[in-house]
Amino acid sequence: MQGRYGLDRLSQVMMIAGLIVVLIAAFVRRPLLLSNLIYLVGVVLVILGYVRVFSRNHQKRYAENEKFMQLTSGIRRLFGKEKYMMKQRKDYRIFSCPGCKQKIRIPKGKGKIEITCPKCHTKFIKKT
Repeated sequence: MQGRYGLDRLSQVMMIAGLIVVLIAAFVRRPLLLSNLIYLVGVVLVILGYVRVFSRNHQKRYAENEKFMQLTSGIRRLFGKEKYMMKQRKDYRIFSCPGCKQKIRIPKGKGKIEITCPKCHTKFIKKT
């Protein structure tokens, strides 16, 4: 692998997507032409992923990966935010302000408390 580009996020996505498409092709029985076409697309994706991994053109592979990362940044940010919120739900209750819809994080187990929104200063009572 010395001198090769190696595995990056785009290569991973291509190979995983190719394997998923190949598995889908295994379950599609009719028509046979469609099944073979889906299988071919999956195999091509896997091969292209490996071609990227073994490539020696570092600048071009890096530029392709950066473009892919820019295109998927919104989706990755959304999933990252949801993952963070799920982790927070273990120790905190998350309330939305009735006035401005700002999310407010309150520690669990404090009983019934009055919450003041830091953004619009609306007061409301909730049980934690």
